[in-house]
Amino acid sequence: MQRYTLTAIVLHWLLALLVVAAFTLGLVMTDIPGFTPSKLRFYSWHKWLGVTILALAAARLLWRLAHKPPAYPAGMPRWQQNAASALHGLLYALLFAVPVSGYFYTLAAGVPVVYLGLFELPVLIAPDPDLKAVLKQVHYWLTMTLAACVGAHLAAALKHQFIDRDGVLKRMLP
Repeated sequence: MQRYTLTAIVLHWLLALLVVAAFTLGLVMTDIPGFTPSKLRFYSWHKWLGVTILALAAARLLWRLAHKPPAYPAGMPRWQQNAASALHGLLYALLFAVPVSGYFYTLAAGVPVVYLGLFELPVLIAPDPDLKAVLKQVHYWLTMTLAACVGAHLAAALKHQFIDRDGVLKRMLP
């Protein structure tokens, strides 16, 4: 059985962990009423996670382009292969779109992004309340789409593990 490279496996699971953490933190921070130090701290952490996810997604995409993934199992129906390829493509796109939309939403709100409290990212757009409202919705719906795609990806992996028993999941396990 062919497996993914160790680099691909590490990037996959690290991104998975960070995406779950950013999503969870996003839900928690938006439910905190008012303007509190905890809420501000959570927003900073959420932004730091987003920047880290964007950087790791770029590294993962570059690695994927340079290293062919293992072939699908021989008995896997063509429609499932096509669905898997489409879902992977959508996941990659969303791993870029969600952090970028959050970054521009933050800039439209007039708030700089200071990565880890050390490095200010470039301010590419001026504050704009109208654009802020649009980007807030864009970021939310892209995030919900990413969550749904992650759920579908997880369900497919579990189906391959426990129903098909075809070794697909084992290719990505450390």
